[in-house]
Amino acid sequence: MKRRFMLVLCFMLVVSLFTAGSNDGVEAKQKQKKKANVKPGVEVLIEDHLDWLEGKRVGLITNPTGVDRELNSTIDLLYEHPDVNLTALFGAEHGIRGDQEAGEYVESYIDEETGLPVYSLYGSTWKPTEEMLEEVDVLLFDIQDIGSNVYTYIYTLGFAMEAAGEMDKEVIVLDRPNPIGGERVEGPLRSEDAVSFMGRFLLPVRHGMTPGELATMWNHEYSMGVNLKVAKMKGWKRDMHFEDTGLPWVQPSPNIPTQESAYLYAGTELVDDTTLSTGLGTTKPFEQVGAPWIDAEALAEEMKSRDLAGVNFRPAYYTPMFGKYQGERVAGVQVHIEDPSAINLVALGLHLVDAMRDQNPEEFDMTESYTNLIGSTEVPGMILDNQPVSEIMQSWEDEQQRWVKEVRNNYLLYGPYPKGAKPYKGQPVLGIFPLDLSAAPGESVDLTVKGYTKNGERMQISEEAVLWEVEGISGHVEEGTFTAEENGTGTLYATYEELTAERQAVISTPALENIRYGIHSSYSRIVLDLNKTTTNYELERETDRLFINIPYGAIQGELDPEGGTIQVSNSPVISEIDYYQQDDNIVVALHVDEAVEYETPAFSSRIVLDLQH
Repeated sequence: MKRRFMLVLCFMLVVSLFTAGSNDGVEAKQKQKKKANVKPGVEVLIEDHLDWLEGKRVGLITNPTGVDRELNSTIDLLYEHPDVNLTALFGAEHGIRGDQEAGEYVESYIDEETGLPVYSLYGSTWKPTEEMLEEVDVLLFDIQDIGSNVYTYIYTLGFAMEAAGEMDKEVIVLDRPNPIGGERVEGPLRSEDAVSFMGRFLLPVRHGMTPGELATMWNHEYSMGVNLKVAKMKGWKRDMHFEDTGLPWVQPSPNIPTQESAYLYAGTELVDDTTLSTGLGTTKPFEQVGAPWIDAEALAEEMKSRDLAGVNFRPAYYTPMFGKYQGERVAGVQVHIEDPSAINLVALGLHLVDAMRDQNPEEFDMTESYTNLIGSTEVPGMILDNQPVSEIMQSWEDEQQRWVKEVRNNYLLYGPYPKGAKPYKGQPVLGIFPLDLSAAPGESVDLTVKGYTKNGERMQISEEAVLWEVEGISGHVEEGTFTAEENGTGTLYATYEELTAERQAVISTPALENIRYGIHSSYSRIVLDLNKTTTNYELERETDRLFINIPYGAIQGELDPEGGTIQVSNSPVISEIDYYQQDDNIVVALHVDEAVEYETPAFSSRIVLDLQH
C-alpha cells in the first residue's frame, strides 16, 4: 500500500512538473501572439498633425473601414472636430457607406448625416474633377486596402493624386495596415499591356505595401509632382497580419466579409475570369472555390498532395445565391488557413486553377480579362498549355525581384526592413504635366514642371531654369512646349537643380476605331474607341447637336473611313451619331435633345460622354 502511494505520488509530481513546463510554453506562445495596439493614421493625424489642416478646406475619400480603434467613423471625427473644416466626401467602389455591389455605378449625392456633398469616384469619373475639388484644398484618403493589385481602392487613391497634382491640391494618406502583411511580394509585375482600372500604376499581384507607401512610391516613380503627406501608423510592423494589430475588423467591401476572405483574396481571386467559381454568392467568398463539374473529394486530396505551406483543404459544396452558377450546386474545396505567414497566395491560386483544370480540361476555359487579372500577357497561355505552376512562377521571378530591390524597397515607411533597404526619408518631388503626354506628328503640347520640397513647400520653378532632354523619340522641347515630329515612343526628362523627372511621350496619329453606345436607366453612354489616350479634343454645343472635334486624326478600324451615321435606339436624349473627316480633324456629331446635360468621364484610349436623362 505504501509502495503504491509512493508510485502515485511520484506520478503526480511528474505530471505536475510536465504540466508546469507545458503551461510555461503555452504562456510564452500567448505572450508572443499578444495583439499589438496599432494606432491608425486617422488617430495620428488628429493627435499629432492637425496643423496640416489649419485654414484648409478638407475633402475626405473614405468608406466604412475609415474608423478609429473605438469604431468611431473618420467622417464623424473630422466633421465634428472644431479645428477641421470638412467640406466634401468622396466615395470609391461600393460607396462611402459600403452598400453598393462590386462594379456597380455609384452616383453622387448629398449625405443625410452631414449635409455634405458626396462625389462618386466610381461612376461617371474615376478622377476627381475640377468642379468636385472647387471647395477642397487638401484631400484625405482613409480606406482599408487588402493587399491585392486588383482591389480598386488603391487606384482611387492614385487617380486622386493625379487630380491633386494637376490642380495644385494636397493629399494626405491616413495610413492603415496591409492586412496580409508587408513582407511577401508575389506574382508578375503588371505589364503595360494588361491594364484597365489600374491605369499607370503597375504592381505585382501581392505588393506587400501600405496605402501610404504606395502613394509615396507613385509620387516619385511616376513624377506626379504631388504635395503628399502620410499620417503614419504607430505600432505597425511588416510581419504583422491584421489579426495581430488589435484593430477592429470592418469588412472593406460586400464580398470580403471576414479576415479569412480578405487574406485569401490575393490568391483565390486568380480562379476568377475562368469557368471556375470563387465562392461569390455564398457566406465564404474566396475561401471556397469550385465548379459544378468538380469532384470535391478528389480535389481536396490532390491539393493536399501538393504540400502548399500554411493551408489545408477539405471537400466543400455550395449553391451561390447570385453571380456565377447562381442556384446550381457547386463542388470544390474550402481553403483553411493554418499559418498565414507561410502562405504563398499566388502559388495557392495557380495550383487551384491547375488542379481543377486537370480534372476536366474540356469544361475549363478563361476569358480575355484573365490577362488583366494576373497582370501578364504570357501567363494565360501558359495555363491553357498546361505548363507546370513552378515554371509559370519562374517566368516572372527575375523582373519581380528587380522591381522589389530597385523600386519598392526605396519607399518603405515601416520596419523590419528587408536586407539592404532603409526607411524612406522625406524627399523633394518633381512632376511633369500633362501626366499623359501624347501628340500627333506636327502637334505641340505645352509642358509644366511642378515641385515640392521634402517639407511640402512649393518650389518656384521658372521655365528658363528647367533643362529638357528628349530620348528615343523624334520631337523637341522649346520654351516649355513639346513639338512632335514623327511617330514613335520615347521619354522626356526635365531637370531642375538636382532633381530630374521623366515622362513617357507617345507620338502617333489618333485614330477613331469604333463608336459604341449603351442605354442605362439614368444616362446614355456614348463611347468613342481610339488607338490611344487623347485629351486635346474639343466639345462644341449647338441647339440640337453636340460636336466632338479630334485634331490630327483619322477614321479607321470598324468604321467607314469616308464617314457614316449610327442610329441610336431606346434613348430619350439622343437619336443618331454622325462621323466624318474634315481636313485633318475627326468630327463626331451627336443628335441630342437640346436641353440634355452631359459628363465626360476619363478613360484610357476612349472619349466617353454620359448624356443625362
